[in-house]
Amino acid sequence: MTPRKIDETFGSGPLSGRFDEAFAFASELHREQSRKVGRVPYLSHLLRVAGLALDFGASEDVAVAALLHDAVEDCGGMETAAKIRERFGDFVADVVLETSDSTSADANRKAPWRERKEAYIAGLRTGSEAAALVSGCDKLDNVASLTRALGIPGGETTLSRFKGGTSGLIWYYESIAAVLKERGTLVADELNVAVERLKRAILTLEG
Repeated sequence: MTPRKIDETFGSGPLSGRFDEAFAFASELHREQSRKVGRVPYLSHLLRVAGLALDFGASEDVAVAALLHDAVEDCGGMETAAKIRERFGDFVADVVLETSDSTSADANRKAPWRERKEAYIAGLRTGSEAAALVSGCDKLDNVASLTRALGIPGGETTLSRFKGGTSGLIWYYESIAAVLKERGTLVADELNVAVERLKRAILTLEG
């Protein structure tokens, strides 16, 4: 992917009611969910990912996919994917599927953590530019949020909620940052900096 030049064609321009509809649907799906820290609403993450994507020049359709990027993985699997395809079209649905590490509606039937993450990274290498951008914005917000949590008293307990442990967590984010760097995805540099900051925070906690 060749980084886009910032000129009069950069960015989506004004957003339409389509974005509003996507946010309403995301809210319907995720309203009762929280982040891994305290009682922070999960919607805060989806809004930040969409906002980051727009800051990096995403089209409205890519921003819609950013709002819905966790819908299939966390809220109904392929049944939800079908609803997204019907309401927002093939492009959005395909990007959401590319950025999902599982399409199972049953959390207990998902593949093992490492297997899912390896498949996700492999898909990211050859996937669409839109999916690479959404994935990078998603991981940038995740890494920043986790680093922020580690600076809050008691925030270190957040690490225990990651199935791959701290070593697996660092491997996963470093791998994604490397793939996005190779692809020239605009968010890659910020993600690399954020991952290094997270590593330092974890190493400080673990002594």
